[in-house]
Amino acid sequence: MNPDTVARFEAGRERLAALAYRLLGSAADAEDVVQDAFLRWQAADRDRIEVPEAWLTKVVTNLAVDRLRSARSRRERAVGTWLPEPLLEGDPMLGPADTVEQRESVTLAVLLLLERLSPIERAVYVLREAFSHSHAEIAGILDITETASQQHAHRARRHVAGGRTYRPTDATTARRIVEAFVAAAASGRTERLVALLTADAAAVSDRAGLATDLMHVTTAERVAAVLRAGFKPTAAKRRLAGGAPAIHAGVVNGAPAVVAVIDDHVVGVVVLGVDDDGIGTVWGVASRSRLGRLTVEWRRRAHDAALIESW
Repeated sequence: MNPDTVARFEAGRERLAALAYRLLGSAADAEDVVQDAFLRWQAADRDRIEVPEAWLTKVVTNLAVDRLRSARSRRERAVGTWLPEPLLEGDPMLGPADTVEQRESVTLAVLLLLERLSPIERAVYVLREAFSHSHAEIAGILDITETASQQHAHRARRHVAGGRTYRPTDATTARRIVEAFVAAAASGRTERLVALLTADAAAVSDRAGLATDLMHVTTAERVAAVLRAGFKPTAAKRRLAGGAPAIHAGVVNGAPAVVAVIDDHVVGVVVLGVDDDGIGTVWGVASRSRLGRLTVEWRRRAHDAALIESW
């Protein structure tokens, strides 16, 4: 391909990656889909493509839908075994964030709710709510009727509205929330954590990738007990992490997050879903396979002082 053709694709790469991430919940899978789209762009008769951006959007969307439909994907994303890949605030893969709908569509809570949808419903929801495509455009992208697009969007919104979602948080508010959370967790006093949690709070952890299923705990008292134990440093935990991490406050997928870092490498993230009543959901991700892109983005920017220099 000539440089102009490559440049045309590269100009839209971040938008395509943001679309693929919302559809798949995985940065690694999103990057694979975008690369597949590039290969198809390379092989296409580009003289017959009237609107390259629309053509590429269609290709990426349908490649992602095919992945969601695959037997392998269904096994990997079985209920109770899968969490979305967390992304640091400012990562271009988080995509458009001009509207409330766009910001909410990339929170962990909504990405998990989208797992309840069929692949087509998920695609319609993302294209409509996050990328503001008309139903006529969506119909053309997915090869469905405009009426079907409207119906899929209605069902998708109903499912998302029926689940628990949280408003995205700015960096200043996030640091205040994380400071209070870390202080309570590190105190060893369960009641301090309970005071920060909603009565029906839940905690979900990927068990650092050491098990095939997720840990899932409910009620404020049980969640507080798990967090108190989890935040107590031990030699075994430090061996597993590879040292004594520094504990930072950050924003991950629009939510306050505890970020554990060793030698500029993120070894764990605890994301806090917060509403007016307190912390409703705590997601823990420490599997190394899910933190690669977050580590890359972490290294690219400056950070506030650590809340704990050596945990």
